[in-house]
Amino acid sequence: MLRTHHCNELNLQHLNQKVTLAAWVKTLRDKGKIIFVDIRDKFGITQLRAEEGKSPPEVIETMRKLGREFVVQVTGTVIERASKNPDLPTGEIEIEVEHIQILNPSKVPPFLIEDETDGGEDLRMRYRYLDLRRNTIRKNLELRHRIAQATRHYLDSQGFIEVETPMLIKSTPEGARDFLVPSRMNLGEFYALPQSPQTFKQLLMVSGFDRYFQIVKCFRDEDLRADRQPEFTQIDCEMSFVTQEDVLQMFEGLIRYLFQQIKGLELPAFPRMRYDDAMRLYGSDKPDTRFGMPFVELNELVKGKGFQVFDSAELVVGICAKGCAEYTRKQLDELTEFVKRPQIGAKGLVYVKCNADGTFKSSVDKFYTETDLQQWATKMQAEKGDLLLILSGETNKVRKQLCELRLEMGNRLGLRDKNQYSCLWIIDFPLLEYNEEDKRFYAMHHPFTSPKPEDLPLLDNESEYANIKANAYDMVINGVEVGGGSIRIYQRPLQEKMLSILGFSPEEAKAQFGFLMEAFEFGAPPHGGIAFGFDRLCSLFGGADTIRDFIAFPKNNAGRDVMINSPAPISQAQLDELGIRLVNKKA
Repeated sequence: MLRTHHCNELNLQHLNQKVTLAAWVKTLRDKGKIIFVDIRDKFGITQLRAEEGKSPPEVIETMRKLGREFVVQVTGTVIERASKNPDLPTGEIEIEVEHIQILNPSKVPPFLIEDETDGGEDLRMRYRYLDLRRNTIRKNLELRHRIAQATRHYLDSQGFIEVETPMLIKSTPEGARDFLVPSRMNLGEFYALPQSPQTFKQLLMVSGFDRYFQIVKCFRDEDLRADRQPEFTQIDCEMSFVTQEDVLQMFEGLIRYLFQQIKGLELPAFPRMRYDDAMRLYGSDKPDTRFGMPFVELNELVKGKGFQVFDSAELVVGICAKGCAEYTRKQLDELTEFVKRPQIGAKGLVYVKCNADGTFKSSVDKFYTETDLQQWATKMQAEKGDLLLILSGETNKVRKQLCELRLEMGNRLGLRDKNQYSCLWIIDFPLLEYNEEDKRFYAMHHPFTSPKPEDLPLLDNESEYANIKANAYDMVINGVEVGGGSIRIYQRPLQEKMLSILGFSPEEAKAQFGFLMEAFEFGAPPHGGIAFGFDRLCSLFGGADTIRDFIAFPKNNAGRDVMINSPAPISQAQLDELGIRLVNKKA
C-alpha cells in the first residue's frame, strides 16, 4: 500500500508515530520559513508542515513546487498542532514531513474543488471527474450506495431474489420513445433498450420465482428536466399470489425501513388517497401534503352575479392562504403574473382579503357584496387575516393552474421544508385516459395493469371506459411520485381485451406481446409489483431538487454527456456495416 493511514484518521493518539499518507494537495501556505500544506483524500484532510533548517532541504524544495490537486505521497511524524482546528477530526495534529514525493502533478483545475465551488454546472459536468472530488457530490454518491445496500437487505429479508433481465429487448409502441440499437447480425432489425423490465418480471412470476427485485438501468428517449435523465435507475419488484393490499404493505415497509436506516426517522403509517380526491383537492395525482391549503369549489356561491368570468366558467375554485391578508398590491400583482405565465396559462386571478377588522376587500367588489364575500370565506374556512386566491375556467385546466399557485404559495410561506417528509399512497386511478388529438384511449399506467375486479363488466361498454378504475397505486413523498405499480393482468383473454381497447389488432397484439400472452396459458399466477425511481429517492433523501448530483456521470438537459462528448457521429464504415443510410434533413 502507498499509505499507512487515510487523511481523516490521525489524532493525538498517534503522536510521535511515523506515518505515510497519499492524497491530493488542497491548499498551500508558504509562510517563509514554515510551509503548511493541506492534503485531501475521500476520507478527510490532514495538515503537513515543513520548516527551513529543520526539515530536509529536498522536502522544502519539493513542497514549494506543489500546486492544487497534485497527487503526493508523504512520510513523516505525527506531532501536536500549535494552532488547533476544532472543525477537523485531524485538527489537533499535523505531519512533520520527512519525505515527500510528487506522484503526479496537476494542471490548475478549471474550478475550485470545494463544497462552495466557483464552477458553473456546464463547466462542472465537462470536468465531472473533478466535480466528483468535491465532498458534496461524493457524499451524495455515498448516500446512494447506502440506500442501495439497505434496499437489498430489506428485500432479501423478505424473500426476494435479485435477477438480471436483458438490456437488448423488443421495441413496443406504448409509453415513451425507445432508444433503438441496430443489429449487425440481423440487418434492418433493431433492439430497444428497456424502458422497464415489465414483461420480463411478469414472466419470472409465471416461472414461479414468487418474489423478484432488481436495481436496474432503464432508458427513455424523452425530453429531460431536473428529475429526468435518458438513462435512470429503478428499484423494480414483483410478487406472486398477492392483492393490492399485500403490495402496499410490503413496499411501505421498504420505504419506512430506508427512512429509519438512512435518516433515523420513524415514519407513521402512510395515508391512502383516491385519485379523484387528489385531483379535486390538490389538482395533482402527486400532491405535496406537507401543508394544507386544499382546493374549495365555489360554483354555487359565485355564479349568477353578473361577473361573466365566473358565470361562463366550468369550475370556480380557490385556496385559502393563511395570514396573507396583508399582501401588498405589488405582491398580488406578482401572483397574478405568476398564474398568467405561458406554462401555467391562467387568464387572471381573483383575490379576497379577510381583513383583521372583519371587513373584506376583493378584486371583484363591483360584482359581489360583503355578504357574498363572507359566504366565500365561510366555505373556505378563512379567518381574519387570511387571503383567498381564486381561479376559474375549464375543470382540468384550472385545477392544474391552481395546483401550481398552491405550490408557489407553499414556497413563499416556507411550508415545503425539505427536512419534513409527508408520504402517501394514491390509489384507484383510472385504467384508461382519452386523448382528444388521437380520438382514442391510452393506458394510464401500461397495458398490463388489471382493472378493479368490480369494474371488469365495464370493459364491454365503450361509454364506460372512462369510469373503469385500475388496480394501480403510486407512492408520493413531498409532492414527488417516487414509485408506482399495479396488480397485473395474468389471463390471456383479459390481456387480449385490453390490447384491443388500446387499438391493437389481433395480429399486432400477437406480434408485440404474443410471447407474454402465450406464457399466461401455462399456469400464470396472480401477481403484482411496483417500481421506484431510485435516482429520485436518492435526491429526496439528500434534500435536493435535481437527480444529477446523485448520478456519477449524468447527462445535461439536451441528453448529452459533455465530458465524453456523447452522443457522437459514427463512421460511414460502421453505418455501412449496419446497413444504415443517413438522410440529410436539410435536403
